[in-house]
Parts: sequence; structure tokens; C-alpha cells
Amino acid sequence: MHRLLLLLTIGLLPAQYDVLIRNGRVIDGAGNPWIRADVTIRGDSIAAMGALSGATATRVIDAAGRVVAPGFIDIHTHSRRGILDVPIAENYIRQGVTTLIEGNDGSSPLPLKAFLDEVAAKRTSVNFASFVGQGSIRREIIGLVNRKATPDEVDKMKQLVRRAMEEGALGLSTGLFYVPGNYTPTEEVIELAKVAGRMGGIYISHMRNEADGLLDSVRETIAIGEKGGLPTQITHHKAVGRPNHGRSVDTLKLVEEARARGVDATIDQYPYTASSTGLAGLIPQWAQEGGEAEMKKRFQDPPARAKIKAGIVRNIVENRGGGDPKNVVIANCGFDPGLNGKSLAQITSERSQAPTPENAADTAMDILMKGSCQTVYHAIDEADVERIMKYPWTMIGSDGEVPIFGKGVLHPRSYGTFARVLGVYVRERQVITLEDAVRKMSSFPAQRLGLWDRGLLRPGMKADVVIFDPATVADRAVFGNPHQYAVGFSHVLVNGEPIIDDGKVTDRRPGRVLYGPAHK
Repeated sequence: MHRLLLLLTIGLLPAQYDVLIRNGRVIDGAGNPWIRADVTIRGDSIAAMGALSGATATRVIDAAGRVVAPGFIDIHTHSRRGILDVPIAENYIRQGVTTLIEGNDGSSPLPLKAFLDEVAAKRTSVNFASFVGQGSIRREIIGLVNRKATPDEVDKMKQLVRRAMEEGALGLSTGLFYVPGNYTPTEEVIELAKVAGRMGGIYISHMRNEADGLLDSVRETIAIGEKGGLPTQITHHKAVGRPNHGRSVDTLKLVEEARARGVDATIDQYPYTASSTGLAGLIPQWAQEGGEAEMKKRFQDPPARAKIKAGIVRNIVENRGGGDPKNVVIANCGFDPGLNGKSLAQITSERSQAPTPENAADTAMDILMKGSCQTVYHAIDEADVERIMKYPWTMIGSDGEVPIFGKGVLHPRSYGTFARVLGVYVRERQVITLEDAVRKMSSFPAQRLGLWDRGLLRPGMKADVVIFDPATVADRAVFGNPHQYAVGFSHVLVNGEPIIDDGKVTDRRPGRVLYGPAHK
């Protein structure tokens, strides 16, 4: 043994492995209890695991006191907002995320191949994959009109789904809350879902209504998967608005009943009591037909404006507004950064008006006359967040983006989602176990997406690996001050290469574009 060590030291024998991780508590991603084991990496893959006392490696990492786990897969992002500008994606890698999934909420680039090629050429720190968006496809074929598609138009849309699947899409996403997805009959979505399903893809949906229509929307999502013949997922699941708090009891029962009869239905969520979308989320969908220009014309027509105002008031009181304009906060307003971080109540008061829902509705329309703004809506109950998280078939997704550091007052989920689950919901509140949290972030989304060589620590799997301290891992991003990186991750490796090494970001860019099951 001494002779072997001497020969290795003077370079006469090559090391067995590129990386050797010793002394950590290994959580394999499958939900199993942690074990003591060494993990070795050769090239881009895990080579061996176990008690490897005689193993040698070019780089040895001592993970004593820390957890070694598979890299996290964020199944719901809007990371095309920023990934080409900030390919390092530090907000995500600081949380242990090694794979980003784009194309959610019915919105994706078309053609998909051109965008994925651009991401590949950019050289990112993380892996990247995408769904194809039904809303983008519908807009391409029939625009932003509120009508059924003709049989010929449905055929054209099916052709676009088929093309996107061949270009590497993981499946079909919808944003049935948004225009033009909201104008789509269920049967039309099913026809497109059948195409994705026959090609091995899944269906993932921002449902039609997460508030007063919550239960019917869950039923619709399940029906699309059941009749479309493919796995179906309720994405960023929540119950929005005070009248709907507690209804996750019923939504989870619907999912459980569907699974019992053979429907492959699952869920993802983010661990916050606020959502985020455009300020136009307050505007009734009928008023958005034809796009932004047509919506603005309706704002200026007194009868239409009155009808729209009534709809906004209802949305503030019963839906996304959480009952009060103070719960609607501007996050990023490109045409007026001075609005960033201010609530509709505050902006209305600054206009010398009482911050009532009625006056706030006028404020919202006046803002939208000038342009769009990303907005945060505080309207979710913590009990629903915890109940959904405890459900076995829920995984974690941020619904975030890759922001320009310091720009805007964004939802903190882009910086904190995965670390928040580990720090708040595992360590502090003990809502779920550490092993189950890792499963919800790694092997479960990998299985859902068909990324069969990722999400687990096993020999032969790709070496996306994170090392973190379970006693200190934490999110730092908060509402009002979101641009703060998570802490606790000492090492993050993607395809065997370190992108965070001893807490420092490296210059490596080993991320790859990952393609769906029908890619040609």
C-alpha cells in the first residue's frame, strides 16, 4: 500500500477517478435514508459508490458534516428570460439546481430547435430542456382570437406539436389562464396532447383557474391526461384567494382518485404564499382578446372600461388580490422602474385617491395603458402550501427566471425556492424529511420528464452532484429584497465538472441541452 501511494504521489500511476467525494452523508435521491458512502466520478458520470478506502482520484472532496445528493431539477422555470444574458445562472446554482426546464405555462419559442441551438452555443453552467407551449402554437396558427379552431387549424397545430417533439420537446405545456390558451376548448387541447403522448411526452398545465374555478380546473387537467393518453401534471399548484383557502384538501383528493383509477397525475409547487405574473393577470380574459393594443382600446371605451373595472375589483377582492390592493405589488416595470416594489394600494394613494379596490382597478388600467409590469400577488394560505408539499406525488419547481442581479423587485422564488424547502420546510418546520425533499427535487422530476440518466446517485448516472450543509442551508431572498443568493451549498457539479467549488463559482460551463424522447 505504501509503495502504491508513493507511485501515485510521484505520478507513475494514474489516479483511478477524476473526483472522489469522501465522508459525506449520501442521499441518493430515491427517498432512501441517508448512508455513509464514498462517491467517485469519472468523466461526466458516477463511476462507483460505497466504502472505497483504497480509491484514488485527481481531486478529493471531503464532505464531512455535509450531505451529498443528486443535482436538483427545476421542472418549472421561465429561464429563457435571462439564460442567454446570464448563462452562469448563479441564482439557481447557488440553490443546487443543475437542470432548468423551460417552455412552461403554454409559452415557448417556435421553432424550438433554433432556440435550443442558441442555448447550446451559449455554453451554460446548467443543463437545459424545454416543453413546447400550446399557447404559442395556437397564437402561431390563429392568433389571439376567442373562437374554436377549425379542423384544418387543429391539424396544423398538431403538426407543430409533432415538429417540436422531434426537435427535442419534453412534452406539451398549457397556460389555460392566459390568452390565447384561455380561449381553447378542452377537446382541442386533448387533440394536441395525444400527439405529444404518442411521442413519449407529458402534459403540464398552468390550469384555467386557480381560484373560484380551482376544482373544475383540476378535473380538466386530469381529463386531458386521461383522454390524451399521457402523464399529466398540475404545475405550481395552489389555491388562490381567501374564499379558496383550504381547497387543497379537495384538489389532492381529486388527484388521488385519478391515480387510483390509473391516471398518471402528479403535481409541482413553489414554497411561497405569493404568486407572480403580469399585472394583466387582473384583467378579465375577454378584455385581452386581440392583444395589448385591443385591450387598451377597451380601457378607453366607457362601457367596456366599466365592465373591465368590475372584473378587476372582483379579482382583487376574491382572487389574486387577496382581498386588498396592498397585496398586489409591482415587481418589475420596464417603462417606470419607480413603481418597482410598490403595491397598488400605495400607488393609488400617491395619486391622492383612497386605496379601495375600485380606485386600485383604475390605477391598474392606467399603468397598463403605458406598458406591462411583472407583479407579485399575495393571496395564498400557508396551510395549503404545507398540505400540498406533504403530498407524496408533489415535486418542487420555482416558476422563476434568470434575473439580472439587482434589477427589479422580483418574486424571491428565483433565488430561494430549493434552499427554502431545505431550510424552512425540512429543518425548521419539519413538514417533510430531508430525504423526501431531495427526492422531490431530483429523481421524481427526472422520472416525470424521462431524464433516465439523471436524478439519482448511482454508478453510470450522469454526475450532477450537490454538496450542502443541512444545518446552514437557507434562502436569503425575501419579498422586497429578492436579489440575495442562497447559502449552504459548498459544491455543485454538472456532468462531472465543478461549477461551484468550495463555495466559489468557477469558470466551467459544462451544461448541456437535454432532449425529449422523440428527438431526431
